[in-house]
Amino acid sequence: MSLYPDTPYDYSAAAGGLIFTAGACPLDEKGCVVAPGDRELQAARAVENLLAALAEHSVGPESLVKTTVFVVAQQRADLARVWNVVCARLDRAPSTLVGVSLLGYPDQLVEIEAIAVVNSDT
Repeated sequence: MSLYPDTPYDYSAAAGGLIFTAGACPLDEKGCVVAPGDRELQAARAVENLLAALAEHSVGPESLVKTTVFVVAQQRADLARVWNVVCARLDRAPSTLVGVSLLGYPDQLVEIEAIAVVNSDT
């Protein structure tokens, strides 16, 4: 899957019945970070991009077995606001929420990586 033209990496890969995603970033179809300064809007876009990556493998959020959510933040309240956005859209897979100082794209505040299972029996 290519999120936007000239994406410099593969967005997801399947191996051994699992799907591994690169960190879903809050990027638009041109590869630009959306909503600079707004963690919640960026979280919503990152979730949409993650769901698109999963859909390429014909699975949805019910197939998630692990997520990691990275948030540029120094306050727990900022982490909690992002977590609420993510939880509203994704099923309750085991997850880790991490506060970080910097992410890969200018103005990026949120990134979500995931592992999903193909043909889940859950």
